[in-house]
Amino acid sequence: MMVLLFSGLAQANDLNSLFEQVEKLKIERHGYILGAVLNQEQMETAASNSVDVALPDTVKFKDKNLYVVVQKTSHRVLVIYEQFEAASQQKIQDIVGDLYMKFDDPTVLAHDKVVYWAYAKKGIITSKEFDAARQNKKKLDILATVKFISDINIMEKIKESDPATGQVYYIISSDPILKFFKEP
Repeated sequence: MMVLLFSGLAQANDLNSLFEQVEKLKIERHGYILGAVLNQEQMETAASNSVDVALPDTVKFKDKNLYVVVQKTSHRVLVIYEQFEAASQQKIQDIVGDLYMKFDDPTVLAHDKVVYWAYAKKGIITSKEFDAARQNKKKLDILATVKFISDINIMEKIKESDPATGQVYYIISSDPILKFFKEP
């Protein structure tokens, strides 16, 4: 019994430490900071705009187009995301442009459909650092990410006669934190 108690306390301390590390990165979207505790106004928004959630010990809510998932007990932000079902290429470019302005140059660009910002304790991982680690087969300690994924190409020139639309979303999260919230 005592071993379980100490194990539970160690896990809680590990989770709190991760929340603090992630919060220091100041990864913010529309006033919500990954890892941070909701402020009073955000708590009121959460209470009046809840959405069904699948993970235990979490609360999910919507603030305009933004979805936020928080830990039920600490009210710390676990996930921030936004999704668009039928976005035009222009809308997709506007969203990715806004993310560039907010988060600076991304860590990875892939296939003209994925943009990825990765963060370690010290801050954003540059594309040069990422490429060097991959080339040297060195593991990066990624603490948090911002992932932008589009169904259609972001920059490819689309014919005016064929105005493509696609699903697009971005998600801001910390895999090390989310590991504490997996379904049993």
